Amino acid sequence: MRKTPLCEAQQTLGCKIVDFQGWAMPVQYDGILEEHHHTRTRVSVFDCSHMAEFRVEGEEAIQAYGRLVTNDISSLLAGRARYGALTTAEGGIIDDVITMRTAEDALYVVANVSTAETISSILTAISPGVRDVSDETAKIDVQGPESRDVLTRMGFAAAGELRYFHNKWVTWEGWNLLLSRTGYTGELGYELFVPNEAAVSLWQALLEHEAVKPAGLGARDTLRLEVGYPLSGQDFDKSRTPLEANMHPFIAWDTEFPGKAILEKQKADGGHQRLTAIETEDRRAPRSGFEVFDGDQKVGVVTSGGYGPSVGHGVGLAYLDPGYQEPGHDLTAGPRQLSIKTVQLPFYKKGTARK
Repeated sequence: MRKTPLCEAQQTLGCKIVDFQGWAMPVQYDGILEEHHHTRTRVSVFDCSHMAEFRVEGEEAIQAYGRLVTNDISSLLAGRARYGALTTAEGGIIDDVITMRTAEDALYVVANVSTAETISSILTAISPGVRDVSDETAKIDVQGPESRDVLTRMGFAAAGELRYFHNKWVTWEGWNLLLSRTGYTGELGYELFVPNEAAVSLWQALLEHEAVKPAGLGARDTLRLEVGYPLSGQDFDKSRTPLEANMHPFIAWDTEFPGKAILEKQKADGGHQRLTAIETEDRRAPRSGFEVFDGDQKVGVVTSGGYGPSVGHGVGLAYLDPGYQEPGHDLTAGPRQLSIKTVQLPFYKKGTARK
């Protein structure tokens, strides 16, 4: 397994390491439930250094990149970020990405580890102005209602100024870091893109604060699921389109991107499955792969599911047929006919992400 720059520092804290997409990653420290609740109430730090990062510099490279994603890069202002998807010629989702314009002539793109090699091949081929900086970059996520206070006390004055989905290059201990007000938990939070050499010092400095504890992939998954954030490779892949994956708000129809004509036809025709929120009334939870039924009729399949610690019952995401995608439908899932209901996202409605 590959190791992040923080791997040894994490092991000294007694975390449980698992193989995640070929990386040695902490799944938990003190326990998933405890880490989940700590993130919701105070602040947790996550090692996300396994993810992929790219710098896109120069107008030619930016325009070429803009022709690959579903959102409008030309209107993205410096200091702001935008969520979107890279698509195939058939309209399928290669990956979802965050694109940050860090200067008038520079973008910073963040992709998932599951598609890192594919994305790298695609992006680095479009222009000499695209550089894969994944191997030289560590990523630390600082998430929770007290994250702004912790970072400002550490000297990150920009943390107090950044609005949701904004970013800024900052300096810490002589290192240049990219600070973005983004995250995957539904809480007020930031992502720090750090040179590998500075990662351990920053990680340890964060943990010196009484409010801060480390959290692993287990809590990251329950946190993202409670607010309905999809997971690349699990809730969508090349077999699903952005329309099916409920990403229609992130499609700029007046721009060009691979598979646009196919998506336009799918939008006009309708009749496609769509990723839909489902929940149970108790701790039992739908699980990935469960088939969904209305009586004896199969109407979909669960892609993500689990117990939601902050809501106290099972939650999940499922691709459902037309006629079942609105809140209020009573269905069953899995071999034991678990009772589920379609609902409106998010499951957890007290998140602080936009505050």
